[in-house]
Amino acid sequence: MIRVSSKDFGREVERYEDVALREPVVVTRDGRDRTVMISADEYRRLKRRDREVLGVEDFSDADAEAVRLAAPAADAAAFDHEVET
Repeated sequence: MIRVSSKDFGREVERYEDVALREPVVVTRDGRDRTVMISADEYRRLKRRDREVLGVEDFSDADAEAVRLAAPAADAAAFDHEVET
């Protein structure tokens, strides 16, 4: 993934459109990530996945093991009081 300032992006839009066919292009403003350009095919793939619903029976053994071994982020402890034990 490459990063480019909005100013440089504006000067070379066609170049970055070509790059986005191969990898995401992050457009920054004031040094912060602002938008990401991806190919239309990648966008459609992500949208299809967004609507995909999986049941437990759809998980592979590796998927189930990854879930079993997953640990919450340290900052998630701030919400422990919301869980009744």
